[in-house]
Amino acid sequence: MRKRLVGVVVAALAAGSVLSGAPSPKARAAGAGDGRPAGGAPSRVAGIELDTATIPQLQARMADGSLTSAQLTGAYLRRIAAVDPKIHAVLRTDPTALRQAAASDARHRQGAARGPLDGIPVLLKDNVDTKDLPTTAGSLALAGAPPERDAALVTRLRQAGAVILGKANLSEWANFRAERPTSGWSAVGGQTHNPYVLDRNPCGSSAGSATALAASLSQVAIGTETDGSVVCPAGMNGVVGLKPSLGLVSGEGVVPISAEQDTAGPMARNVVDTALTLSVLSGGADGPRDPSGAALPADGQRLPEGFGRPDGLRGKRIGLWRLPSLGPEVDAVMTRTAKKLRAAGAEVVEVTPPYQDRLAELEFPALLSEFHRDIDAYLATRKGPRDLAELIAFNRGHPEEQTCFAGQELFEQALEAPPTTDPEYRAERAELKDLARRSIDETMAEHRLDAIASPTNPPAWTTDCARGDNDVIPSSTPAAVAGYPSLSVPAGSVGELPVGVLLMAGERQDAGLLSLGASVEHRLDAWRAPRYLPSTQTRAGDR
Repeated sequence: MRKRLVGVVVAALAAGSVLSGAPSPKARAAGAGDGRPAGGAPSRVAGIELDTATIPQLQARMADGSLTSAQLTGAYLRRIAAVDPKIHAVLRTDPTALRQAAASDARHRQGAARGPLDGIPVLLKDNVDTKDLPTTAGSLALAGAPPERDAALVTRLRQAGAVILGKANLSEWANFRAERPTSGWSAVGGQTHNPYVLDRNPCGSSAGSATALAASLSQVAIGTETDGSVVCPAGMNGVVGLKPSLGLVSGEGVVPISAEQDTAGPMARNVVDTALTLSVLSGGADGPRDPSGAALPADGQRLPEGFGRPDGLRGKRIGLWRLPSLGPEVDAVMTRTAKKLRAAGAEVVEVTPPYQDRLAELEFPALLSEFHRDIDAYLATRKGPRDLAELIAFNRGHPEEQTCFAGQELFEQALEAPPTTDPEYRAERAELKDLARRSIDETMAEHRLDAIASPTNPPAWTTDCARGDNDVIPSSTPAAVAGYPSLSVPAGSVGELPVGVLLMAGERQDAGLLSLGASVEHRLDAWRAPRYLPSTQTRAGDR
């Protein structure tokens, strides 16, 4: 196993492909580490720049003995201790992390590494069950005893040798509690801050996962999404986030909103690491294949041939959905993105997927019914409130749950929503899924597209508990409701504030979308290190 892995990694590095993840001239010029908060830990370990290193680079160094997982894990733990007080991304670290790393180092020395995630530190969003760490969904109601067992995806990560570094903060209950929530806030973890500009919002609900990656506090992280909760934080914090096809990653042991839309997804600072992490989460060659026959990397061992080639955009057709409602500054980023993609040989045509108004009308009522069903089932497995009614009563009786915003209107509406056995609900969910799929399928067929591209996010708004979020961002909805994959890649910035480009494709086209996304990432070359500014004069995002 080790020989096969090392051969693939070394060959990729020698070829100088995108897989190698070597820092671009622009990334080096940006000065990784520039603007680190006072007292911040170094961002280098064993001569490797954490900001820009990829998993294949790290595994090549582990294979030749010039880097250990213990060194890598220790470096991230030191950065968490030094940097996280500025951004509040990490709720807790795992006290066994260095022991996990030592076990990985022993496997590497014995030639028995389990794949490219062996020894790689991973942060988990704190709605993913871990039997040895609290899993709270950000709520004091779940802050007691840990779950009885790991989530299925955590079992897969452990089997792959990944180091569970700790748990990341999130928007409490994945932003499904109040009508006017503040993303990145939870009663357990407080407010997570955007590391680019600290008074700006990180978006949610996978806020801690994204900001931790932007601040180089972990190599990869796991987020979850119902509609936008992986891709929006990724875009707003200048990292990569994939919402996989529904069902590709097991949802067992993940605090739910809706089984019809929920999925965990990998997040990283580059597409290569995102793809390799998905291969472990999804089961690799044993998991589903997309209709073209392209498989995800087998057991995380390798990436498909030609993955992320620099010339991978030549001849591709991409539909640009501009969404001018996100503002002229974001539209300018999309115009520059289209120009760069065309220069790389892609054909970019402007599109407007249909049925969006009807999707917006149908989605929320369906989620209310599904949340009541699914949260009751989950709470029955945990100590604390046993169902949604008891959870509502808990929040009313605990003032700490009301320190940023007091509302729990969505809980209350879900309690009164029709059950999922109701014929009207069933008809509306069927229409919702059908229209979401048609909005993508018909657009791609009409224009013969390989993917649809749109802005992932507006520039980050100022965090304000009294006002709540400015987060009406429609680009994530078609893929989220359809159960299709979507991938956010850094596209540029408005002033200091990152903006992502969201790529969408058809059912089970995850492998092809990741390969295309790696080529887009290479061409746009938009990543830059955060500067942890306390504020900015940029007004964008305060609409």
